[in-house]
Amino acid sequence: MILLGIDVGGTGIKGAPVDTDKGELLQERFRVLTPQPADPENVGNAVAEVARHFDWKERIGVGFPAAIARGTKMRTAANVDPSWIDTDGKVLFEAKTNCKVTLLNDADAAGIAELVFGAGRHHTLGLIFMITIGTGIGTAMFLDGKLVPNTELGHIEIRGKDAEARASERTRLEKDLSWDKWAKRVNEYLVKMEKLFWPDMFIIGGGVSKHFDRFSPYLEVKARVVPAELGNEAGIVGAAMAAVPHNPYYLDQSAIT
Repeated sequence: MILLGIDVGGTGIKGAPVDTDKGELLQERFRVLTPQPADPENVGNAVAEVARHFDWKERIGVGFPAAIARGTKMRTAANVDPSWIDTDGKVLFEAKTNCKVTLLNDADAAGIAELVFGAGRHHTLGLIFMITIGTGIGTAMFLDGKLVPNTELGHIEIRGKDAEARASERTRLEKDLSWDKWAKRVNEYLVKMEKLFWPDMFIIGGGVSKHFDRFSPYLEVKARVVPAELGNEAGIVGAAMAAVPHNPYYLDQSAIT
């Protein structure tokens, strides 16, 4: 199937038509800046702009930085305006785009893409964690190839602070941390995740994945740690894949409508 995937991030909103059977973008991705304030009206208009760029009329998959109840109502608002909380995002995006929309957490979307076409494609059994590191920290958990949605474990507390406030890419840049100093913070986060869940593998995604060799020597966990392979395209690809009817990625099929 060919579906439009849109990835809503803290700094940019990007999308492209995707061949969901191959996990490939069929056109160059189109990106707009995330509006400020990143409230429902402004972000809804930006998502509609991406859809209009491709003159899109069919189904759309949207990855969004929030925990999303049953693929509809926003329960959190990570790196977007707090007014998103309790907003029915599915209804909003469908009204703005005039298309049917499948809505899911952005890290979950990236994880689906990596599990099927990227770093996790040969490791579907066991527990796999996708961790996206960028403006914040997103997580996606897969058990034997099935997504457990809305984990949002980038917000656990470490040293009295939200984990992403210590170990995100934004924090590395704002504090001008060297790769080794920042990696120690990331490692502390991975150790915490390992003690809680004992995954078989961590997949590190987000913009930092292309610099994996610069910080991976400082990561000391028992699980295998690998870089994501789809880069910034993962969120777009995974969002489109989640919109495929009767998709096989969810433990709870009622989460997608």
